[in-house]
Amino acid sequence: MFNEVKKSIQWGEEELTLETGKVARQADGTVIATLGETSVMANVTFARKQKPGQDFFPLTVHYQEKYYAAGKVPGGFFKREARPTEKETLTARLIDRPIRPLFVPGFKNEVLVMCTVLSHDLVNDPDVVAMIAASAALTISGAPFRGPIACARVGFEDGEYILNPTVDDMQDLRNNPDQRLDLVVAGTKDAVMMVESEAYELNEEEMLGAVNFAHEQIQPVIDLIIDLAEDAAKEPFDFQAPEYSELSAAVAAAGSDAMKAAYAITDKQERVAAVSAAKEAILATLTEEQLEDANLGSALKGLESSVLRGVVVREGKRIDGRALDQIRPIVSETGILPRTHGSALFTRGETQGLVVTTLGTGDDEQFIDALHGNFKSNFLLHYNFPPYSVGEVGRVSGPGRREIGHGKLAWRALQAVLPAATDFPYTVRVVSEITESNGSSSMASVCGGSLSMMDAGVPLKSAVAGVAMGLIMEDDGEYAILSDILGDEDHLGDMDFKVAGTENGITSLQMDIKIAGITPEIMAKALAQAKEGRLHILGEMNKALSGASSFSEHAPKIETMQIPTDKIREVIGSGGKVIREIVETSGAKVDINDEGIIKIASSDAAAIKAAYDMIHSIVAEPEANKIYKGKVVKVVDFGAFVNFFGKRDGLVHVSQIENRRLNHPSDVLKEGQEVFVKLLGFDDRGKVRLAMKMVDQTTGEEIVEEKKED
Repeated sequence: MFNEVKKSIQWGEEELTLETGKVARQADGTVIATLGETSVMANVTFARKQKPGQDFFPLTVHYQEKYYAAGKVPGGFFKREARPTEKETLTARLIDRPIRPLFVPGFKNEVLVMCTVLSHDLVNDPDVVAMIAASAALTISGAPFRGPIACARVGFEDGEYILNPTVDDMQDLRNNPDQRLDLVVAGTKDAVMMVESEAYELNEEEMLGAVNFAHEQIQPVIDLIIDLAEDAAKEPFDFQAPEYSELSAAVAAAGSDAMKAAYAITDKQERVAAVSAAKEAILATLTEEQLEDANLGSALKGLESSVLRGVVVREGKRIDGRALDQIRPIVSETGILPRTHGSALFTRGETQGLVVTTLGTGDDEQFIDALHGNFKSNFLLHYNFPPYSVGEVGRVSGPGRREIGHGKLAWRALQAVLPAATDFPYTVRVVSEITESNGSSSMASVCGGSLSMMDAGVPLKSAVAGVAMGLIMEDDGEYAILSDILGDEDHLGDMDFKVAGTENGITSLQMDIKIAGITPEIMAKALAQAKEGRLHILGEMNKALSGASSFSEHAPKIETMQIPTDKIREVIGSGGKVIREIVETSGAKVDINDEGIIKIASSDAAAIKAAYDMIHSIVAEPEANKIYKGKVVKVVDFGAFVNFFGKRDGLVHVSQIENRRLNHPSDVLKEGQEVFVKLLGFDDRGKVRLAMKMVDQTTGEEIVEEKKED
């Protein structure tokens, strides 16, 4: 009934297995990949015909984490998986990016890739397994896919690269000083296709070494996929790339000069209008048959691409007249919004980000319900890209895959320099509003985010800047690397290579390739050129940092205190009664964790002090021979009980009230009266002994008797 094919290798510390032929047999390609006890199923289907008028490649990638894979029940009211989580969205993008360029040029049939996590051992991250499964499923599906690719994760500890570190090793790297890298690399047999990383100030040589290490380690996996395909691959889909050289020639003849003139205009809006006018002029010269050709859009894009690429490679001249390694003019400003905790406006050419920082308390932390467990994050970065930023009219909705991906890239770049939570007990939320875009807005978010947090008084270890690099590679092998690419250079170029970091090293690296990979030599040159650009941008940012304000007066103030864990119950009280009373009485927010760390937050310093004193009185022990201010709570025949230390009461015996004989304590004391008492100590049964007579009841100072002279 089944025609099963199963292949395995030992890969690092775990066994990697690929199997097909038993599950989901109606899909064009199905592979279940298993690493350790983490299993992901990838299913590939593709349409046999192109939709009429389709002028782009409609590839859709979905990645789904099923809670049953980790033996969990989903949270929420409906108790089932709903909209994609951030991790699912990011992983779907991670898979999409390296496989998209490897489909045969001209193939525009719909393709669906679905990856489903079936089992998770909480050791091996399923994202890497999913990409391997997707590559294998595509390879055996018969689709015109020029793979396979493979993928690996790399860590860096004690100067050594680590293949596929565990989920725990990669969790919360900011608080793990020994682990300095979380790098994911995808590539073919010959070249690297995609890089995604979170790093802790690695230098260019260390980062390039990690990429090369990953590329070496994926070679056995590529061989395994090929081995599987030899036994299980379907017949290749009969696809012939459309031939439209005559149409391309007609388009070029009609509008090459006009397109060159349009791309010589440096202003983006004027250039867009001129390019549009050039296209209209071209269309006016074409025959009715040519206008109805489904390849007309590709021919027009080909003309644009050849004009831009040819000038760059042959003449070293870019659209806006810059040199290949030149960064656009930069203006950095901080403190531009009066009521926010921190704000910055970062402008680089025609790309601009308004970035705002808000400081919150522990209550504002992001609670994340992940497959491998629940955890909290005290650093949030949200990226928004409204239509007006590119001068367009468009629908405004929630964040899409692009917004989530760009925000995560900026998050990775900045979180490496954040202070430890013990040193800066705030939740930090950074929001990047892209107000103009022509070039990398994610790197503008990095620069603006760094400035904004410094304006808010966040003690970053160092300023962070980012730059987007591009690549133009011709068929003859000639190439040009571009610093600080424009939108058109990204759209018509062959590489989007984003590098962010400090003066000391790289904190994030992301690379996407539109051709069949790049060599280590090109990557090394791009990294070196990116370093020059990053240092230049940091220098420009420093001009604004001198004017950055101190800690915002509008931000909540937070004070932390550590109490013994056995005192936590006393501070919280039965049903939370005590801590609610502290909050209501003081007006401050109080947060306590299982380690006994208490955060007290308020914009009013007096409220923080009041809460601190109340908690201190609960957890601290009174000291003998020290004077305390208290309140009489009960008067009895033999003395008075005084509440003097939190909820602690003690007895002032009638003989210790005054230096004279009293008929009854009520002669001088009444309930509710405030008095000063000295703690004499504790009796044999541990009860408190207090005295008033040796304390000045007006000043609270101890009365010192003068020694009599002989």
